Amino acid sequence: MPTLLERCQKMERGEEPPPPIGRLLGFALTAIEPGRAVCAMAVDERHHNPLGTLHGGVYCDLADAAMGLAYAATLAEGESFTTVELKISFLRAVRRTMLTAEAQVVKEGSTLGYVECAVKDAEGRLVAKAASTCMKLQPK
Repeated sequence: MPTLLERCQKMERGEEPPPPIGRLLGFALTAIEPGRAVCAMAVDERHHNPLGTLHGGVYCDLADAAMGLAYAATLAEGESFTTVELKISFLRAVRRTMLTAEAQVVKEGSTLGYVECAVKDAEGRLVAKAASTCMKLQPK
């Protein structure tokens, strides 16, 4: 059975499709290694809230995907995880741009892990900062 990192590397190479939420929203994994992942997404009016800017849930989905993939890339064969906490700060309004979410595992414990993510626009400006706590699940 392949590890989650090996499965993610296949996604990065285009050998496996992105997860359903990635296909729905249009984001893709662009880099993966143990403890680090980068996802990218072109955003436009389809992703706007009623005020004409990017809906906060979209920033959050992109960051959550990058953080989950970064954490998943640290797991051993048969292990999985669940997110137990997620926080995001929105720092800049977005309308149309390419967003990049870069996530890094800060602390990898035996049960809990802490991951941070910076979401930037096409000009490299920080538009959101996110953090999550993940709980490792052992094989059944």
